[in-house]
Amino acid sequence: MSLIELKNITKTYPLDGFDLKILKGISLQIDKGEFVAIMGPSGSGKSTLMNILGCLDKPTSGRYILEGCSVEKLSSDELATIRNRNIGFVFQGFNLLSRTSALENVELPMVYAGIAASEREARAKKALEQVGLGKRMNHQPNQLSGGQQQRVAIARAIVNEAPIVFADEPTGNLDTKMSVEIMELFTRLNDELGRTIILVTHEEDIARYAKRIIRIVDGEISSDEPVLSRR
Repeated sequence: MSLIELKNITKTYPLDGFDLKILKGISLQIDKGEFVAIMGPSGSGKSTLMNILGCLDKPTSGRYILEGCSVEKLSSDELATIRNRNIGFVFQGFNLLSRTSALENVELPMVYAGIAASEREARAKKALEQVGLGKRMNHQPNQLSGGQQQRVAIARAIVNEAPIVFADEPTGNLDTKMSVEIMELFTRLNDELGRTIILVTHEEDIARYAKRIIRIVDGEISSDEPVLSRR
C-alpha cells in the first residue's frame, strides 16, 4: 500500500463569475521512504498540489488517501490532527518565532500535541543535534544565519517523528553554499532516517537531490521520472 495516493484530484476556484481550474485530474502514488521533487513554472499548480498533499487545503473533487485513510472529506479539526501527527513542514521563510530560542521553536509542535515538558525538551534537543545545531539551542533566530534558521525549521518538522516532511522552496532564501548544506541534510534524513521527503522547487539543481521528479504544467502532470544522476 502506498503512503500517499491521489486519484483524479481537481482544484477549482471561483473567479469573476467563472471557475478557474488549477489542478486538472492529478493522479499519483508516493511510497514510504521516497524523496520526491515537484517542479513547475509559476502558476502551474505545484503549490496548490503541495497544499492538498499537506492537508492544508481540500480538493474540489477526487480522492486523497494518506496511510490508508481517505482524507478529502475530513473536518478541519481532523485535518489539523493529521498534520500534527503525520506531517512536518519546512517553508522558504523559516516561520520561526523571533523572540524564542531554537529549542523552544522546535518544542512548539509538541506543545500542540500535549506532550509533557520534560519529553518535549529531550526530543527537541535530539532533533537539533540531528541537524547539527546542538551548540545553538539557546540562540534566537536573529542570532543565527539563514542556513541555521532553516535547520531549526527542519528540526521542528521532524521532532514529532512524522513520517512525511514537506519542503516548499526550502532554499529560496539561501545562498548557494547554504542551499547545498540544507539539501544534503534532507538527503541524510531520507537515506539514514527513512523520512519521506516531498520537495517543491523551481530549481533544477535542487530538484536533482531527490530520487524522483514530478513536473506539473498547467495543472497536469507532464512527466514523472526517476533521477538517474543525483546531486
